[in-house]
Amino acid sequence: MSYQSYQKVQQQSEDPRQTEYRLFADVTRSLLEVKDRKPTDPDLIKALDWNRRMWSTFASDCGTKGNQLPDQLRASIISLSLWVSRHSSQVMRGTAKVDPLVKINRTVMDGLAQQAKLAGEENRTGTPMQPQQSINSHI
Repeated sequence: MSYQSYQKVQQQSEDPRQTEYRLFADVTRSLLEVKDRKPTDPDLIKALDWNRRMWSTFASDCGTKGNQLPDQLRASIISLSLWVSRHSSQVMRGTAKVDPLVKINRTVMDGLAQQAKLAGEENRTGTPMQPQQSINSHI
Protein backbone atom coordinates (compact mmCIF):
# COMPACT_ATOMS: atom_id res chain seq x y z
CA MET A 1 0.00 0.00 0.00
CA SER A 2 1.38 3.40 -0.91
CA TYR A 3 1.92 6.07 1.74
CA GLN A 4 -0.83 8.21 0.19
CA SER A 5 -3.29 5.32 0.30
CA TYR A 6 -2.36 4.69 3.92
CA GLN A 7 -2.93 8.36 4.77
CA LYS A 8 -6.32 8.31 3.07
CA VAL A 9 -7.46 5.22 4.99
CA GLN A 10 -6.11 6.64 8.23
CA GLN A 11 -7.90 9.94 7.70
CA GLN A 12 -11.16 8.17 6.95
CA SER A 13 -11.02 5.98 10.05
CA GLU A 14 -9.50 8.36 12.58
CA ASP A 15 -11.56 10.50 14.93
CA PRO A 16 -10.81 14.24 14.53
CA ARG A 17 -9.58 14.40 18.14
CA GLN A 18 -7.13 11.58 17.41
CA THR A 19 -5.87 13.43 14.35
CA GLU A 20 -5.42 16.61 16.37
CA TYR A 21 -3.66 14.72 19.16
CA ARG A 22 -1.30 13.11 16.67
CA LEU A 23 -0.55 16.49 15.07
CA PHE A 24 0.14 18.08 18.45
CA ALA A 25 2.38 15.13 19.36
CA ASP A 26 4.39 15.43 16.14
CA VAL A 27 4.79 19.20 16.43
CA THR A 28 5.68 18.99 20.13
CA ARG A 29 8.23 16.26 19.46
CA SER A 30 9.88 18.48 16.85
CA LEU A 31 10.06 21.33 19.38
CA LEU A 32 11.61 19.06 22.01
CA GLU A 33 14.24 17.84 19.56
CA VAL A 34 15.53 21.38 18.96
CA LYS A 35 14.69 23.23 22.18
CA ASP A 36 18.31 23.69 23.27
CA ARG A 37 19.64 24.92 19.95
CA LYS A 38 20.71 28.46 19.13
CA PRO A 39 17.90 30.86 18.16
CA THR A 40 19.23 31.06 14.60
CA ASP A 41 19.34 27.28 14.08
CA PRO A 42 17.32 26.44 10.93
CA ASP A 43 15.76 23.34 12.53
CA LEU A 44 14.60 25.36 15.54
CA ILE A 45 13.08 27.98 13.27
CA LYS A 46 11.39 25.26 11.21
CA ALA A 47 9.88 23.63 14.34
CA LEU A 48 8.71 27.00 15.68
CA ASP A 49 7.14 27.83 12.33
CA TRP A 50 5.35 24.47 12.19
CA ASN A 51 3.96 25.04 15.69
CA ARG A 52 2.92 28.59 14.81
CA ARG A 53 1.20 27.45 11.60
CA MET A 54 -0.65 24.70 13.47
CA TRP A 55 -1.97 27.16 16.04
CA SER A 56 -2.80 29.68 13.32
CA THR A 57 -4.85 27.04 11.51
CA PHE A 58 -6.81 26.24 14.66
CA ALA A 59 -7.38 29.95 15.32
CA SER A 60 -8.55 30.53 11.75
CA ASP A 61 -11.00 27.67 12.07
CA CYS A 62 -12.30 29.09 15.35
CA GLY A 63 -13.07 32.33 13.56
CA THR A 64 -15.14 30.72 10.82
CA LYS A 65 -18.90 30.74 10.74
CA GLY A 66 -20.25 27.34 11.60
CA ASN A 67 -17.54 26.37 14.08
CA GLN A 68 -19.44 24.52 16.79
CA LEU A 69 -17.04 24.99 19.68
CA PRO A 70 -18.31 27.10 22.58
CA ASP A 71 -17.53 30.80 22.18
CA GLN A 72 -15.26 30.88 25.24
CA LEU A 73 -13.17 27.96 23.98
CA ARG A 74 -12.91 29.51 20.53
CA ALA A 75 -11.75 32.80 22.06
CA SER A 76 -9.20 30.95 24.20
CA ILE A 77 -7.77 29.11 21.20
CA ILE A 78 -7.47 32.37 19.25
CA SER A 79 -5.75 34.04 22.22
CA LEU A 80 -3.36 31.13 22.62
CA SER A 81 -2.54 31.27 18.93
CA LEU A 82 -1.62 34.94 19.23
CA TRP A 83 0.51 34.20 22.29
CA VAL A 84 2.24 31.29 20.51
CA SER A 85 3.11 33.60 17.63
CA ARG A 86 4.56 36.28 19.92
CA HIS A 87 6.45 33.79 22.07
CA SER A 88 7.88 32.03 19.01
CA SER A 89 9.26 35.36 17.81
CA GLN A 90 10.86 35.87 21.22
CA VAL A 91 12.46 32.41 21.03
CA MET A 92 13.91 33.27 17.62
CA ARG A 93 15.34 36.49 19.08
CA GLY A 94 16.89 34.52 21.94
CA THR A 95 14.80 36.21 24.64
CA ALA A 96 12.55 33.25 25.50
CA LYS A 97 12.66 29.46 25.78
CA VAL A 98 10.76 26.77 23.89
CA ASP A 99 9.52 25.09 27.09
CA PRO A 100 6.30 27.16 27.51
CA LEU A 101 5.27 26.25 23.95
CA VAL A 102 5.79 22.57 24.76
CA LYS A 103 3.81 22.95 27.99
CA ILE A 104 0.83 24.50 26.21
CA ASN A 105 0.85 21.82 23.53
CA ARG A 106 0.99 19.07 26.16
CA THR A 107 -1.90 20.65 28.04
CA VAL A 108 -4.00 20.58 24.88
CA MET A 109 -2.90 17.00 24.23
CA ASP A 110 -4.05 16.04 27.74
CA GLY A 111 -7.45 17.60 27.02
CA LEU A 112 -7.74 15.76 23.70
CA ALA A 113 -6.77 12.48 25.39
CA GLN A 114 -9.42 13.05 28.07
CA GLN A 115 -12.05 13.67 25.38
CA ALA A 116 -11.02 10.46 23.62
CA LYS A 117 -11.31 8.57 26.91
CA LEU A 118 -14.80 9.96 27.48
CA ALA A 119 -15.77 9.11 23.90
CA GLY A 120 -14.54 5.55 24.48
CA GLU A 121 -16.66 5.30 27.61
CA GLU A 122 -19.62 6.64 25.66
CA ASN A 123 -19.12 4.02 22.95
CA ARG A 124 -18.73 1.26 25.53
CA THR A 125 -21.76 2.17 27.62
CA GLY A 126 -23.93 3.89 25.03
CA THR A 127 -24.40 6.76 27.48
CA PRO A 128 -23.32 10.24 26.39
CA MET A 129 -20.63 11.49 28.77
CA GLN A 130 -20.34 15.07 27.44
CA PRO A 131 -20.54 16.77 24.05
CA GLN A 132 -17.64 15.70 21.87
CA GLN A 133 -16.12 18.27 19.57
CA SER A 134 -12.69 18.55 18.16
CA ILE A 135 -10.66 21.73 18.32
CA ASN A 136 -10.72 21.97 14.58
CA SER A 137 -13.94 20.60 13.16
CA HIS A 138 -12.98 21.32 9.56
CA ILE A 139 -9.61 19.54 9.29
